[in-house]
Amino acid sequence: MLRQTASPSRRFNSRIETPEGVWVYWRCYENDETARVRDVSLGGLFVETAKPRAVGSTAKVDFLVQEGPIRADAVVRHVEPGCGLGLKLTAVSDGDRPHFIALLNRLRSVSR
Repeated sequence: MLRQTASPSRRFNSRIETPEGVWVYWRCYENDETARVRDVSLGGLFVETAKPRAVGSTAKVDFLVQEGPIRADAVVRHVEPGCGLGLKLTAVSDGDRPHFIALLNRLRSVSR
């Protein structure tokens, strides 16, 4: 008898899928890009891009959202060629943290 077991997730925070309107402006090395955010959590986000970056690369992220300025530092943790990148957030500025929480709360309410 074959039994399928679910593997435990390494994620500490659940992802929230985003509507079409969540975008970021981000910089990785000398490359700047505006990209759609596919999903986001307290710990990171997935951005759609056709331009691959190396795992471990650092990035600066600016969210383009109605909640106000949200600036963060991130590192590339996962690459899906031709699809996008998983970014782990390493720092969100103290002044922007309330805006980030407000964004997550809004997205949670929309996704229900």
